[in-house]
Amino acid sequence: MNKILDNILNRVIVAGTLTVTWAKGETTRYGSGNGHSAHLIFRTEAAEKAVMKNPALRFGEVFMDGGIDFVGGPMGFLLLVNENWNSIFGSAWVRRFSRLQRNWKNFWERNNLKRARQNVAHHYDLDDRLYRLFLDSDRQYSCAYFERPETDLEEAQWAKKRHLAAKLEIEPGQKVLDIGCGWGGLGLFIADQTGADVTGVTLSTEQHKVANQRASDKGLSSRTRFELRDYRSLETKFDRIVSVGMFEHVGTRHYREFFQQVARLLKDDGVMVLHSIGRSDGPGSTNPWILKYIFPGGYIPALSEVLPAIEEAGLVVTDIEILRLHYAKTLKAWRERFLAHREEAKAVYDERFCRMWEFYLCGSEAAFINGGMMNFQIQLVKDQNVLPLTRDYMFEADRAMDAAHRQIESGTLEGFRLAGE
Repeated sequence: MNKILDNILNRVIVAGTLTVTWAKGETTRYGSGNGHSAHLIFRTEAAEKAVMKNPALRFGEVFMDGGIDFVGGPMGFLLLVNENWNSIFGSAWVRRFSRLQRNWKNFWERNNLKRARQNVAHHYDLDDRLYRLFLDSDRQYSCAYFERPETDLEEAQWAKKRHLAAKLEIEPGQKVLDIGCGWGGLGLFIADQTGADVTGVTLSTEQHKVANQRASDKGLSSRTRFELRDYRSLETKFDRIVSVGMFEHVGTRHYREFFQQVARLLKDDGVMVLHSIGRSDGPGSTNPWILKYIFPGGYIPALSEVLPAIEEAGLVVTDIEILRLHYAKTLKAWRERFLAHREEAKAVYDERFCRMWEFYLCGSEAAFINGGMMNFQIQLVKDQNVLPLTRDYMFEADRAMDAAHRQIESGTLEGFRLAGE
């Protein structure tokens, strides 16, 4: 047993139950017993020392290397950590690492043109076979929208796209920009459903290739184009702008730059919708393990960090919606799908990668269950008169698309356009 780590755990694990089996075989328990429970197994004494020295980074690393195992997987442990976060964060042990992390925040968020492309490639240019194992058929890699308890991932991702399109109030022929277009699913949906002309931009070579191939396969190349370029290099003005799951890669030091560029690209009567993960408990810092292995340069913003940059850019906020637990449900579906296809993922990469990806998915899901994370959708305009007075138009468009979709699925309607041909 590592005496120092044992002493720390006695002080910081207050709620729930943490069972630890040490490298030499002793088993100890911590916590009140009321709440989440987890069983952590140290395989080596070196793993115990590593975790003691830098827990925020090394828990994930040691798990990847097989020095730690969790009975039933990492999920219970990560929920337990979040449940005890106030006592953990209050300890000198964690405060020291948090201060260091905040001091380096500006360095890690230097997302200039060169670094932004490198950071995107690290995550999004992975083998395409991996993403096909756990995403929905449209490869939506962002929070879905679960309208009913029984909604599955496919339907929830369809609802997300429908929900965003309704908020944009798109007319046929309008020019739409999708900043961070992923594999093209949202852009193709908007072009198909609304008759708009869509431009998507991404920094991922893999996503760029796939998105354009999908546009060709769907016969939408004349009205959709996906470009491998940074949004900051664009000069064309657009009627509508949407960005989903990209803002988390911008970094706080670039928020003003982002919204000033949006203001330049958006026509005077234009509308933008920004969809991003957010912090419900105020500004913070990115976990060092996530920074190193999953999203280099990434940072999840609090609304208090975003709204001042919007105001400075001269944009007007016309609607904010908070999606509280939708991403927890999305990540649960991804985690279950990934684990069901774990051997296939291992054949593409290796065991260490699979352990890393499982820890990432579990940690992300836990963060949305009890770790202070949520999603927000912010609607922005330059002129507050360009949208209807009430939000009814959003619900009407959403319901119309949903009804038409169900008719198409049942074979009673051949096609649909949100705003006519």
